[in-house]
Amino acid sequence: QRMATEGSSSVGRSAVTRSQINRSAITSSPQQTRALGVELAALLQPGDVVALQGDLGAGKTCLIQGICQGLQVEDVVNSPTFILVNEYSGRIAATQTPVYHFDLYRLADAAELVDLGLEDYIGAGGVSLFEWAERGAALLPVPRWDVELEQTTDDERRISWTYGP
Repeated sequence: QRMATEGSSSVGRSAVTRSQINRSAITSSPQQTRALGVELAALLQPGDVVALQGDLGAGKTCLIQGICQGLQVEDVVNSPTFILVNEYSGRIAATQTPVYHFDLYRLADAAELVDLGLEDYIGAGGVSLFEWAERGAALLPVPRWDVELEQTTDDERRISWTYGP
């Protein structure tokens, strides 16, 4: 199994202003995909929004499980397909941080996301993770983390992320 990587990132967990961050990797197992999620979690700050896009089976939930592992979430992390959002308790550094996991696959329209209280979640200072983010992208704030997942073979995924406007 291999994990190939490319990109640049010089920013860790700090309150400093972040510039553009780009990263791309190919993973060949669920464990590698989760490990990449742990790596992304190390870059997150309270209030961050992570917008994941990819076809069914591309690894969005698996990557989010890694992000939540990196954020020290102790709950079982599953996709909230029918309820739209799961709330977890996580940590960034030594600070208790809420983690909101949205699955927009069954979202009827953007108004449903507004009715769910999107602004309240995003304004709560937690980390908001969105599967199927393209279904609500117009409502998600910028700058944000945009993550694209693509299944390149039965076993391999190309996972790329950018942070910025």
